Amino acid sequence: MPAARSALRLLVRGRVQGVGYRWWAMRRAQALGLDGWVRNRSDGSVEMLVIGAPRDLDAMTAACWQGPSAARVTAVAKAPAEDDGSVGFDERATI
Repeated sequence: MPAARSALRLLVRGRVQGVGYRWWAMRRAQALGLDGWVRNRSDGSVEMLVIGAPRDLDAMTAACWQGPSAARVTAVAKAPAEDDGSVGFDERATI
């Protein structure tokens, strides 16, 4: 029986664009075995949908406060989300 999947939408604010944050998020999510996606938003934030085991979602949320070395995170908002059926973790176009 496959493990239950939970989903979170994360919105990361601060100096998180132009510093490799999306690339870092993709690598971190893949290392945790998460599915979903990451994208820049036109307001300067980075948005993610992360799907996986609750403990791995917690680990990703905590890691988002650090991000890559050039990032300066000021907020990580999280909200429950619907599993969109994503397989793997990829980058989406800016909205």
